[in-house]
Amino acid sequence: MNQHLNRLKKDELRFIDGTTLGPSFEAIQSFALDDTLCTKIGLLESPTTIRTWVHHQTIVLGIQDTRLPNLENGVNYLNEQGYKAIVRNSGGLAVVLDEGVLNISILFPEAEHRLQINDGYETMYALIQDMFQDLTDKIVAKEIVGSYCPGDFDLSIDGKKFAGISQRRIRKGVAVQIYLCVNESGSKRASIIKEFYEIAINQKETSFKYPSIVPDTMASLSELLSINLTVSDVMKRLLQSLIKLTPTIIPSSLDGDEVELYNHHLQRMINRNEEIDLMQQK
Repeated sequence: MNQHLNRLKKDELRFIDGTTLGPSFEAIQSFALDDTLCTKIGLLESPTTIRTWVHHQTIVLGIQDTRLPNLENGVNYLNEQGYKAIVRNSGGLAVVLDEGVLNISILFPEAEHRLQINDGYETMYALIQDMFQDLTDKIVAKEIVGSYCPGDFDLSIDGKKFAGISQRRIRKGVAVQIYLCVNESGSKRASIIKEFYEIAINQKETSFKYPSIVPDTMASLSELLSINLTVSDVMKRLLQSLIKLTPTIIPSSLDGDEVELYNHHLQRMINRNEEIDLMQQK
């Protein structure tokens, strides 16, 4: 077993599933949830947690995206395509979330593992490799130029990206998040982000270099593996991998003072989005 998975070897793991909550479950709630858990776990007041989530027809923008010269026009385009736009509370750039994209968060304490920056990424990478080891040994972590939200830990097969990993640290808590394009067209998702940037930049000079997106650099796992995968299928694979690491997986939700802290982080997310007028976009 990959040594990075040892960080998930516990007597028990907390598991919070948000994949079945439906369209009313907003992405701003997910980021508030992870900030809540990250804070409590960093204080060693909550256990290591795995959280899964799905959001419908949402484009999640990074902080740099809010500096696009024609952001309003870009967001209007997304709205016209049936997507809502929100800004997350961390770095990175625009990504597509829909019912064919599974998000997984691993949340653990920094102190317990003396985590270096790449350790969190490597743990998620190892988990995804384990989940699909019976189907492929070709999953690679490297930047895929031409993809949206490119980074050193883009996950790809044969040069086509199907997932991206991000990381957020709060008060000695670590949240490692991945989006997995499970099914449908990865290049179609990329085309939407490509058009968004073209409209939002509008040929103007920018101090930040936004990605030049080539839609064919992206695909879903179903496309890459030539099988019909669903989010439920991938959830089963996740649980099978976790069961090998821990004898007890405890289904859970927020409890105790986590709820109050969540309300605080949710309001911060709402305020952030209201400041750039995205919450009012229809």
